[in-house]
Amino acid sequence: MRDAHPSAPRSRRRRNAALATAVLGVAAVGTAFVVAAPPSRSAPRPAAAAAAADDANGSTPWLRAAGAPPAVIAHRGAPSAAPENTLVSDEVARRGGAKWIENDVQPSKDGVPYILHDTTVDRTTDGTGRVRALTAAQLDALDAGSWFAPAYAGVRVPTLAAQLADLRERGGNLLLEIKGAHTRAEVARIVRDIREQDMGDRVFVQSFDIPSLKHAHELAPELPIGLLRVTLDADPVALAEQLDLSAYNVSDTALATRPQVVSELHAAGVAVNVWTVDRAARWKELDALGVDGIITNRPTELGGWISGRSG
Repeated sequence: MRDAHPSAPRSRRRRNAALATAVLGVAAVGTAFVVAAPPSRSAPRPAAAAAAADDANGSTPWLRAAGAPPAVIAHRGAPSAAPENTLVSDEVARRGGAKWIENDVQPSKDGVPYILHDTTVDRTTDGTGRVRALTAAQLDALDAGSWFAPAYAGVRVPTLAAQLADLRERGGNLLLEIKGAHTRAEVARIVRDIREQDMGDRVFVQSFDIPSLKHAHELAPELPIGLLRVTLDADPVALAEQLDLSAYNVSDTALATRPQVVSELHAAGVAVNVWTVDRAARWKELDALGVDGIITNRPTELGGWISGRSG
């Protein structure tokens, strides 16, 4: 998503890194997580079985039930405590209670989908260059942890397949942003990885790019799709119906200008997930508004706030 980069000041990153390393209980965090993954050998599961069951009962599975809290969606993992968009960041978020991880995917020069937010590797690795100009071998060789804190030296940029395998083994769901414009073939490779890892019922695809969403829906109609928006469309409900959206995922700044759009989209059976919100006062307002998910850089804190809300 296009919000400001969530990195904390270096001193705070070091404190958070030390805490996260202690929580994870590993001496060398970077060596604990794989970069590539083999296909799943488990038998295929019926895609979106839960969604089909809910549809049969006349409800929409992505709308929060009455009295239920909004979903905690960990933005790029736990970026205040670990290097963003890495498997260790996902694990920190998961151990903090997050059920959903939000990450970004884009292809290498040779077409392998990698989990990276920026169009270049400069900010979050020890390398330089555009992601799409680097081969898989070059991306695999990068250190994606040292920039954040010494404790994360050796952490690698994960492939999409590796992230899916990690979620399948360790638990959790993936809100996957297709980063920027993708060709049909590039989206087909993403879909292939999701199916090979047997994760079709645990992945929700989102993008700012409408053609990429259309490719995903045509290639894998079982996957729910969400449209990311910086500003609100004139008629979000009509656009959601046109694109067959399961969710309309809007910036918090935009939602604040027209909060009634939440009830309008809900009436059409479309969920609303809001990005990127890190303040407890605003969590309370969004909870009261009825949003279905909150995307945050502070998943552990949001989970704790929700526990207090429910207590």
